[in-house]
Amino acid sequence: MDSTIIGVSKNIQRIRELIDQVADTGLNTVVYGETGVGKELVVQNLYQKSNRIGKPFVKVNCAALPDTLLESEMFGYEQGAFTGAERRRRGKFEQASGGLLFLDEIGDMSLPLQSKLLHVLQGGDFSPLGSEKTVKMGAWVIAATNHDLETDMVNGDFREDLYYRLSTIKIHIEPLRKRPDDIPYLIDHYVKTYTAQFDGKQLLTPSQQVIDKLAAYHWPGNVRELQNVLKRLMILGNGEDSLDDMLMGPPARSRDGELATVADQPPSTAEFLGFDLHKPQDLESLSLKKIKKKAMDHVEKEVISYVLEKTGWNRSKATKVLNISYKTLLYKIKDLGIEPPENPADKS
Repeated sequence: MDSTIIGVSKNIQRIRELIDQVADTGLNTVVYGETGVGKELVVQNLYQKSNRIGKPFVKVNCAALPDTLLESEMFGYEQGAFTGAERRRRGKFEQASGGLLFLDEIGDMSLPLQSKLLHVLQGGDFSPLGSEKTVKMGAWVIAATNHDLETDMVNGDFREDLYYRLSTIKIHIEPLRKRPDDIPYLIDHYVKTYTAQFDGKQLLTPSQQVIDKLAAYHWPGNVRELQNVLKRLMILGNGEDSLDDMLMGPPARSRDGELATVADQPPSTAEFLGFDLHKPQDLESLSLKKIKKKAMDHVEKEVISYVLEKTGWNRSKATKVLNISYKTLLYKIKDLGIEPPENPADKS
């Protein structure tokens, strides 16, 4: 795995300094940042520069499993602890003893499980499910999240005592749009990486014009999006048209379904919302209340569709971004006619 931290921005320079200062301390650390900024990369660097290198590096994705499975995954269980427990299994805490335990997406952990995690961090030991024996916890715990844990703590979604227990050291990675100076260096690094990775396959090197366009883009998906776009560019094409498709989505279409041309004129706001101002009979239907409802529905559909796409149709994550309840999101999806992509992963 390539664990190089690329960039010249002040944020990246500060992160490198923090890694050097923290790596051998074993202090609990939280890495903050939006999805795709490279939080796991920072954790890998902390591990590789620590005196625990060569010891276990164990990752737990706190958002990927329901509470019952996550608890058994973290703490392990004895044979017969529950239906299906046919043999003893060591949990991630035990597997990571002497090494590093990486708790990814810690902000998605439920409050009951947060309490159990706090107990382990405070006491330094735990009991596997179905066991009366305690196991010593000897792992360095590092967590990562795209949540603002301080806000979650104020809202009652994250335990205050756990927050302070975990956040001895805080490392924040800024989104790529806030550190544009890093983009050319990232492009250069990944072009070289993919050239070596796809050795033997004829790849296309991005032109300077394309690189300039990449450098000016706002990258809502951060470094992960940049990596994916570069791979596709180098394998599929190097033209600006191809790049526009990758960055801006599919080509625009006119209202009759044909591909839009330069000569197509965008509709007025009223026409866009379904009102034809050239027909006198429609003037009677132009109530502000009706217009407001159509406009709100359109905006909500656009925003919800965008968030669902960016979260991979993970509805639980989308509710947190949109700050609405799960039930409300399901209602909006149905009411606004938002269609999932073909064969989407079954995500809740």
